[in-house]
Amino acid sequence: MIIDNDRLATGSLRRNVVALAGLANGIVRFIAHPDLVQLVLRLALAVPFWKSGILKWSGFLQLSDAAVTLFTDEFMIHLPGGPYPFPAPTVFAFLSGSGEILFPILLVLGLATRFAALGLLFMTVIVELTVPDGWPIHITWAAMALAIMAWGPGRASLDHAIRRGLES
Repeated sequence: MIIDNDRLATGSLRRNVVALAGLANGIVRFIAHPDLVQLVLRLALAVPFWKSGILKWSGFLQLSDAAVTLFTDEFMIHLPGGPYPFPAPTVFAFLSGSGEILFPILLVLGLATRFAALGLLFMTVIVELTVPDGWPIHITWAAMALAIMAWGPGRASLDHAIRRGLES
């Protein structure tokens, strides 16, 4: 019996490559598990808004003077024919500061998650109209909010626990 070493080596190499590709695919699927991805998306979107929101408050339901000043003197809405000042800047500062605290908390908890993501998507649009040069980061926020709205919070969320409890 004649053994073709080249064919044997090629077959062995092919099996090793297939096994290695299968292992790599398994690792990627483990790391990128949809529930983990949904949790990371929620956290990643919550962080920048939370960090901005805590700067707008100087006490419980007490806006900082700096937040009101930003909406009064600094921030402008960039629309055609503009820029235009924010109408009712104190109201906008309060709404912005409230949303930047409430929506991230909801996202982290996974409670009313799609609603919170919608709120942050709306806020992202307002931020983009206020700071149009920031579009590279704003589009990532929009993409994260849309992904959360499309695929939901995942199993690591209060929404999931509440839904399971209601189904029991």
